[in-house]
Amino acid sequence: MLKNKVDFKLINLAILIFIIYLMYQTGSLWIGILAKLWEVLEPLLIAFALAYALYPLKRYFMKQKVPKGLAIFLTLSIFFGVFLFVIFLIAPVLVRELSNLFSSIIVFIKEISVDFDLNLGPLQSSLNDAFNTVLQNAGKYLSDGAISIINVSLSVVTQILIILSLMVYFLIDMDKIRHKVGRFARRRSKKSYRYLAQIDIEMRNYLSGFLRIAIISFFEYGIVYMLIGHPNALLLAVLASVANLIPYFGGIINNIVAAITAFVISPALFIRTLIAFVFLSALDGYVINPMVYGKTNKVHPILVISSVFAGGVLFGILGIIISLPLAIFLITTIKFYKADIYEIIEDIKEEKKANE
Repeated sequence: MLKNKVDFKLINLAILIFIIYLMYQTGSLWIGILAKLWEVLEPLLIAFALAYALYPLKRYFMKQKVPKGLAIFLTLSIFFGVFLFVIFLIAPVLVRELSNLFSSIIVFIKEISVDFDLNLGPLQSSLNDAFNTVLQNAGKYLSDGAISIINVSLSVVTQILIILSLMVYFLIDMDKIRHKVGRFARRRSKKSYRYLAQIDIEMRNYLSGFLRIAIISFFEYGIVYMLIGHPNALLLAVLASVANLIPYFGGIINNIVAAITAFVISPALFIRTLIAFVFLSALDGYVINPMVYGKTNKVHPILVISSVFAGGVLFGILGIIISLPLAIFLITTIKFYKADIYEIIEDIKEEKKANE
């Protein structure tokens, strides 16, 4: 009798609001706890993410009848080979080109302020300080085109070694981890297992698509910029490759950077760069992206842009980087449980009608 008179949903809602209020009032305490927790879990999560990203390559070797041990060795050899190549050969060149790029941007701002009689002194000063800070920090680890390990702090080296060691163990045991997680999901329900399998497929599609498009973008933009005689061809190729982490906006930023440096050097190079933009945009939009992403994740541009904006506001650069995979995760979850969500909504509507 009492149950019919008491609206337990309102009580639960009130309790939830009270909990949220308490968390808001003690926000500084929770933020400190979460920051420490993240500091502890960060190497573990990064290592697992790297191992998860490398797992398809390991599976590819195993499907080619390569023994598991040799497949792991080949996968790690490729990863560390690329890692060392980037650190010791590509990074010094990029730092030199980065210095030239920063100088070009400062010169560009000076010319704009003179030509249009604008007071851009504060902006120029702020950018100059920021660029000098970046170059000084990079200079701590680079000397005469080589990495200076001595100048790297012990904590950074330790964290990198911990991440790489954990990544190796995660990659070795990834089959067992996946099997145990799958078995646990099966015990709960077949639907939970199908849900995890679908999430796994969508994440693998995202990773494979990103890696392929990043490699293609590196060679595509690098070759085109070299052909038009752009002095920062290698740096722009790397930026084009990494820019795929930031959907839509990454490519725009890369094009702006290339245009600024070309404008400062010569009008002819600026015109060639604009022509290259049109060519590369058409090639990406109508050939490469449909070919690579045609059978992978399809997310509406509005959702992508919204997720990038929300991720940047909430978590900064890290939020921007993880915005697209997180959006794919949420969309997949909603699609998978859409029928259940509709059923809950219909039950609520029917209960409201019954109460009325």
